[in-house]
Amino acid sequence: MVDMEGVVGDMASLDPDILQLPELSPFALKANPYLAEELFSQWLSLPDSSRLVKTLLADVKTGTPLNALGNSTSTNVMLTNSLPSMFAAGSTPPLSPRSSSGYPRLKQRTGPSSLGSSLKLASEPVREVIPQFYFQNGRPPTTGMKEQCLFEINQHFYGRLDGLQEHEFKSITKSFCKLPSFFSTALFRKIDTKGAGVVTRDQFIDYWMRGNFLTMDLPTRIYRVLKQPDQGYITQSDFKPVLREILATHPGLEFLQSTPEFQERYAETVIYRIFYYVNRSGTGQLTLRELKRGNLITAMQHLDEEDDINKILRYFSYEHFYVIYCKFWELDTDHDFSIDKENLIRYGNHALTYRIVDRIFSQGPRKFTSKVEGKMGYEDFVYFILAEEDKSSESSLEYWFKCIDMDGNGILTSNEMQFFYEEQLHRMECMAQEPVLFEDILCQIFDMIGPENEGYVTLRDVKSSKLSGHVFNILFNLNKFIAFESRDAFLIRQERENPTLTEWDRFAHREYIRLSMEEDVEDASNGSVDIWDEPFEAPF
Repeated sequence: MVDMEGVVGDMASLDPDILQLPELSPFALKANPYLAEELFSQWLSLPDSSRLVKTLLADVKTGTPLNALGNSTSTNVMLTNSLPSMFAAGSTPPLSPRSSSGYPRLKQRTGPSSLGSSLKLASEPVREVIPQFYFQNGRPPTTGMKEQCLFEINQHFYGRLDGLQEHEFKSITKSFCKLPSFFSTALFRKIDTKGAGVVTRDQFIDYWMRGNFLTMDLPTRIYRVLKQPDQGYITQSDFKPVLREILATHPGLEFLQSTPEFQERYAETVIYRIFYYVNRSGTGQLTLRELKRGNLITAMQHLDEEDDINKILRYFSYEHFYVIYCKFWELDTDHDFSIDKENLIRYGNHALTYRIVDRIFSQGPRKFTSKVEGKMGYEDFVYFILAEEDKSSESSLEYWFKCIDMDGNGILTSNEMQFFYEEQLHRMECMAQEPVLFEDILCQIFDMIGPENEGYVTLRDVKSSKLSGHVFNILFNLNKFIAFESRDAFLIRQERENPTLTEWDRFAHREYIRLSMEEDVEDASNGSVDIWDEPFEAPF
């Protein structure tokens, strides 16, 4: 509490120089807090200030409403005259309009200040509430979706209190689960984990709801049904139950019922083709991302609606399997179900060079699955023939790029390309063909690919050019190199008439016709006697 009597009586201590300070900035006052205290002490020492404070104290004791600015004009004049020069006009923002008494009129507040609200909005911007868009186990279903789901499930299980057996499960697989019908067995066994041979309504609801299948898209459903619970990918063996059901139920494969060994070969070939095209990482572990990016699901849906298996050109065509298997069988002279370098060099009427065959058997482009040293197994051959006969696909371009990239540094140099072309040049000379020097070929290759860097070719360059397949033919396949240079008019017309067909589709169609005609001729010459005496008989 300030002793007002002592303050008033100590007028001699008043320092007039302090009250006549030049204008000071707020920063000067913050830097010198004691100066502000000194100014306040000097103001309290003034007689008028003392009287004002005493009047305010008396009003507080009597309960009179306070008027801190005073009620008299003299007080106003006193305050105005006693203000230091640092508060002179021009150094502060303009005041709001005054009342008749000369001071701001205070309004009674009935709610939050608009000024306060504006300041709050400026300092604390309103945050937009973004709804959750990622759910680790899938978006949870709404109440309406659950009710509709239960209603449909009840319809499928109506009158079957004991549950559905495996052969009765196909309708719910296709109509309710929206999966291809040949997923029925795989789905049934996922739910019937104890092998009871029956799935009850409660078991199905528990599996479907607990797994949150209701809100999944089709690729995710297929992925979840195929893969093992403890794995984050699909393996080749995971497809076997689906292929077995396709072989057992598809009308286009009924003729294979009497040849179970070829059922197995067909299933293996389809699976190898799936992983060749869809498993872009080449790990043998098919991820959900790869499944979504590929065209496998579209092919499965087509297969479920089409009775003619040979119209499903992607993966499932029996004619395509027939061509692959017969080509392998022709090269496998000792029929040990594997081929060596000398066998492969005969492929395509000796179309390939020794150097590229050596590179394939060095397992540069892909590790062999065959466990026999120096031998290529059937799966390895499937990858080879798909890459060789369709050099327009990314899988093929990657395969041959790795072959030419001998040091594995991710680029093709002129030295690497020259190494493979030298044998081509020698073969042209032996065939009395007009040789084309490598320097000219190199210019042609760079014109066809158009690499970003003029000194080498990257895989990205190869994939961005539509002529990259012909570049590889130039380097190691003389037959296709010459065919491209001459450009068969019949093949050009075929490409224009059927632009949706791939190089593999056209090759498989031609070869199937040729092989079937040869088969007919041999059957006729042998009195319709089956000519296949080996364990793996080629069907037709």
